[in-house]
Amino acid sequence: MKLSKRILAGVFALSTAMSVAACGKSDSSSDSSSEIPVIDLNAKQKEVIDKFADTLPDLKFDNKEVKWLSHYDINPSDGQSKSADIYIFEEKYGGKLKWVQSTWDTRYDDLAKYVMSKDSPDMFPADDMDTFPMGAIRAMFQPVDNYIDYSSDLWKDTKDAADAFYFNGGHYVALIDVQPNYVCIYNTACVDEAGLDQPKDLFDKGEWNWDTFEEMCISFTNPDEQKYALDGYWYGNAISETCGVPLIGLKDGKVVQNLGDPAILEIQERMYNLQKNNVVFPRAENNWAPRGGDGNGYGLATHETLFYPMGLWGIEANPAKTENYGDVEAGEIMFVPMPTNPKGDTYYVSSRVHGFNLCTGAPNPEGFAAYCAVQKYCQDSEEISKVGDEQLAENYKWTEDMIEMRHKIYDMAAEHPVFDFQNGVSPEIKQTMQDVSQASMISGGNQITWTECRETYETGLQYYIDKENKNIATEPTA
Repeated sequence: MKLSKRILAGVFALSTAMSVAACGKSDSSSDSSSEIPVIDLNAKQKEVIDKFADTLPDLKFDNKEVKWLSHYDINPSDGQSKSADIYIFEEKYGGKLKWVQSTWDTRYDDLAKYVMSKDSPDMFPADDMDTFPMGAIRAMFQPVDNYIDYSSDLWKDTKDAADAFYFNGGHYVALIDVQPNYVCIYNTACVDEAGLDQPKDLFDKGEWNWDTFEEMCISFTNPDEQKYALDGYWYGNAISETCGVPLIGLKDGKVVQNLGDPAILEIQERMYNLQKNNVVFPRAENNWAPRGGDGNGYGLATHETLFYPMGLWGIEANPAKTENYGDVEAGEIMFVPMPTNPKGDTYYVSSRVHGFNLCTGAPNPEGFAAYCAVQKYCQDSEEISKVGDEQLAENYKWTEDMIEMRHKIYDMAAEHPVFDFQNGVSPEIKQTMQDVSQASMISGGNQITWTECRETYETGLQYYIDKENKNIATEPTA
């Protein structure tokens, strides 16, 4: 799924309170057009940003133009307010982000052409978790360490997470923030109607785990009434990664698959047994699409779906765009992290990063570093974070419980992230993992046990992994 546009327009905008408006292509696989509402800063919020900008240090970079290649423009469209980071980068430092236009399907081909012709852009978005380690293996990106100092006061709080993107002697992502990949969204009125405990209450009591999650799913499901506990595209990975182990990871500088890891075996067996109760909406009977067709919460407001595991971007929008989930002003929309193993007390959070890759041959790495620093300063600012909370409450009508839970889950993601690289190694591995990740819970009666899944896919998957590992250079590309 193409999420990074929506993350920059919604999730990252509000987590740092930097972006006040964005619109453009939808991040669904159909690439259909949709609008994200403009959010204007009030005078007080603008004053906060101006005062914050005055506190920032000088950043030295002679070339003021930074070239950004992506399928979306990071700059605001005509008539839209500038985000705080772009405003500060332009007004305080004289910088300018130049969009090198591409499309979702051609962005890597375009990048390769630019690199080979010695006309590289400077930066590329890392948010979709599909740039690493593929971009390092194929020499499309270079390490950021000559320009981003992870031992410095500004960057040291993200060093542990950045180390997950350390490869062949260098870090390959300027990592601004760790973000949760998925939360478990639900409708509070639906939960009450079903006579179930509110997941937030269970979470607050330390009882939100695989056992209580499974019990609720089974209790709610009634196919005769079209009631299914789970829907969407993401429940497979969202549940699996709560075990703390990614299906595809990195170890000692090599790509590894973890299909045989005991933690994976445990959660996948649970997933298989759970789906034997038909808790998942039968996408096989709906042209392999969720209820409603696009994976945006259909069924929650009508009390036909209990849980919708997906990114926060789904509900970080104007209330008119979140009606499928429920009445946000009435307190019907709520979310919690995905449940944890009842045998432990650690919530492992499937995570992504907000950050940037430095392109091989980038003409302006100093400008790249300067813009990343501005974003990081904004990310770390408590004052700007408060502006983001105000926007969530005023523009998106979020409740205090929602805002508080959002902060909590972001903190949990930073503490115990699970980074899965299944989309970031090669097209062959990505394609294989689309089947693997849903094998034990696929709807339509086609689910298989995890043992059968491994027998079907593990050998071929390892072949593709071995092929990529042979291509890993012995020294970083700089």
